[in-house]
Amino acid sequence: MRRTVFETDHELFRESVREFVERTLLPLDEDIRNERMLRREVWLEAGRQGFLGMQVPAEYGGQDAGDFRFNAVIGEELARVAVAYNSIVSIHVDICAPYLLELATDEAKKKWLPGFCSGETITAIGMTEPSGGSDLAALKTTAVRDGDSWVINGSKTFITNGGHADLVIVAAKTDPERGAKGITLFGVEAGTPGFHRGTKLDKVGQPEADTSELFFENVRVPDSHVIGELNRGFVHMMERLSQERLSCAIGNVAHARGVLEETIEYVKERKAFGQAIGAFQHNKFLVAELITKLDVAQAFVDQCLAAHVAGELGAVDASKAKYWSSDVQNQIIDGCVQLFGGYGYMREYRVARAWMDARVTRIWAGSNEIMKEIIGRDAVL
Repeated sequence: MRRTVFETDHELFRESVREFVERTLLPLDEDIRNERMLRREVWLEAGRQGFLGMQVPAEYGGQDAGDFRFNAVIGEELARVAVAYNSIVSIHVDICAPYLLELATDEAKKKWLPGFCSGETITAIGMTEPSGGSDLAALKTTAVRDGDSWVINGSKTFITNGGHADLVIVAAKTDPERGAKGITLFGVEAGTPGFHRGTKLDKVGQPEADTSELFFENVRVPDSHVIGELNRGFVHMMERLSQERLSCAIGNVAHARGVLEETIEYVKERKAFGQAIGAFQHNKFLVAELITKLDVAQAFVDQCLAAHVAGELGAVDASKAKYWSSDVQNQIIDGCVQLFGGYGYMREYRVARAWMDARVTRIWAGSNEIMKEIIGRDAVL
């Protein structure tokens, strides 16, 4: 089915992103997986191509595109290679960018955004804590005012880009007695005394992504590094989670599509009992199911993308997109593994790696159980 959410400019831009992927990313793909982080040279080339600052004003070195569909194109093309690449870059351009653009002080914008766009300042966001998971209101990291600065103590975990980020947006309790109404966001720069990183976490999948623990021991930051309003950090996070969940959904569907297309080519060529395995009725029916699930999920995610561009995407529909796309993604890739047979269980095949990579999409950005809670609460309360 022809997609209508993108226009000619977006498809021309897609060609540029694909060229970047083929020229810069794919030759380093195996090395990146082994090193468990996206190389700085890839970030810098993405910056030179203008991919990191699509929504950033030109005065800070950005493209000032004013259209999230360009971000979606980047996410789709990266996810087709590996869903981790979408995660790595979208943390920077889809998730961190709005906090810096909309909430940072003018002084901080001038300091951080030019490097953000060039790839010299890589960002991460520190929300999740060892004891908190999806419960952002239960943060234990604290920030205490001391003169004209703040002293941060605590830890974060499962932080994408955490091991090599130059700037981390950190959520901390500034008024612990007020619970969720006492959280504030801060920008913490690499090299700040007391800011330490743990070893890269040993994940089941997505080795391309540097995922780390972060530790803050009397980390002192100035008032100019406060992002947003004092004690309104939880509200700021909630207001921006819809874009994060949409970004996940876009990547989920694109990732599944890339793997399914590869699988369809495989079942056309793989022979068993004297014929292509795609000729067996069961396999044809399975492929039919997977194609249909993917196209239906794509249609809804595209509608959510159009709504977001129009400023109309709400938390409930974003939760539907994140939950449904990740479930469908996992169903499709599991079916693809089955069609590949024993080879589908070998790490040298992309389908096996994709199967491991996809599992976490039902957990991160708010678990699917939390998504259902949001959707169900809206429906019945």
